Amino acid sequence: MLKSSTIKKLSEIIGNENVLESIETRTAYSYDSSPIAPRVPDLVLRPHTAEEVSKIITLANEEKLSIIPRGSGTGLSGGTVPMENSIVLLANHWNRIIEIDEENLTVWVEPGVITAVLQQEVEKFGFIYPPDPGSSSISTLGGNVAENAGGLRGLKYGVTKNYVLGLEVVLPTGEILKTGGKSVKDVAGYNLKDILVGSEGTLGIFTKILLKIVPKPETSRTFLAFYNSMDDAAKTVSAIIGAKITPSMLEFLDNTTIRCVEDYTHIGLPVDTAAILLIEVDGKKVVVDEDARLIHEICKKHNAFTLKTAESEQESLRLKAARRSAFASLARATPNTMSEDVAVPRSRVAELVARIHEVGKKNNIRIGTFGHAGDGNLHPNYMTDKRDKAAFARAERSILEVEEVAIELGGTITGEHGVGLYKKRLLEKMVGSPSLTMMKTLKQMMDPNNVLNPGKIFDLKPKCEGTLPTDRDHIKKFEDVAWI
Repeated sequence: MLKSSTIKKLSEIIGNENVLESIETRTAYSYDSSPIAPRVPDLVLRPHTAEEVSKIITLANEEKLSIIPRGSGTGLSGGTVPMENSIVLLANHWNRIIEIDEENLTVWVEPGVITAVLQQEVEKFGFIYPPDPGSSSISTLGGNVAENAGGLRGLKYGVTKNYVLGLEVVLPTGEILKTGGKSVKDVAGYNLKDILVGSEGTLGIFTKILLKIVPKPETSRTFLAFYNSMDDAAKTVSAIIGAKITPSMLEFLDNTTIRCVEDYTHIGLPVDTAAILLIEVDGKKVVVDEDARLIHEICKKHNAFTLKTAESEQESLRLKAARRSAFASLARATPNTMSEDVAVPRSRVAELVARIHEVGKKNNIRIGTFGHAGDGNLHPNYMTDKRDKAAFARAERSILEVEEVAIELGGTITGEHGVGLYKKRLLEKMVGSPSLTMMKTLKQMMDPNNVLNPGKIFDLKPKCEGTLPTDRDHIKKFEDVAWI
């Protein structure tokens, strides 16, 4: 536990009302949306300025504390699960949209702004902020930047890193760094911004973020394609990309997911369908019309037995809401659901889908798979019951096997959820020893006292030998974990 003198110093920095000590509050911030076992932090802080964060980080270096940055806690890799001697530093209250600059197509935001709130605000001015994670209604932009969040529109528009133009960041040693800006071109020195984006809270705490916005497309068309074969659906994805068409959305749901979504949303999905593609094209009307026509032809050529086009914006939103509900639908179908995140080159999506199905059948585990098929990023969800230890063991084996398959197919163990605590067991196998060594060297150089989010992504030498839990201790071999 923290010394009373430390708590007093923190209170002097941010005020007593922003130092949260009750066990109820601390327990509320002991976990995120990952399957990692909770760990109650020693304290929760609510700073309001970069200067306050800087003073907190400086004190943490002096007293060898660990700081865990946290937004809404929607992460799926254990990135905000506290470690030993940890203080959770909240940013979700830091939620102002500071500036919308129509002339330069930029916005300045604080890290606690909810993604969907920014999207709604810029649409009032005729723009869109394209990154669109499934958790956009509750996730914060600071968290999005820390994890380099993707989303439904990633195929055409890219992911969060493609929209970050500048950052104000408190570094692990307490200095306040400002990098990037509104200039369209800037190659002055190393690209520090891109090192910080996706660093999962291990290299800095974002206090202001400069983002790019783009003009809202003239029109869009949304439709569903239904298949009796997962293979046909996956091959349709490859064919659409091969035809040099870039949909704004190209999403995949398998039969298990379809059944759960229909049971949850009651929107009329045929539950005997093997697979559904949710496809959206946007842009100039003449281009949208032509792309939609070609995609319809490709879907039919690859044995889509039904094509349903949204007849209004409201219906389009309803169809996309069904896709966004996929994880929640699967999670409510069984006592415990473990959401995974793997990605492969787009040309190998069909093979990945087939191999996931094989792994589930071999291990007698029900797997519901959905995801961003257009950019090769799928989310297998392992449906089980933690009270059945044998089933959990099979689930663990299935997860590892699918991650191995992704690596074998030239892909990655995580396309958008991050490494955190949950994925680091296979990081070295995927990136290789030289790459991992370089990552550790960068972390040690920037954070010599291992203050910021220690133990995430990879392990460094513990502050107190033998006291920090290992990745396996946190996961507890899937036997005693607070799965969502």
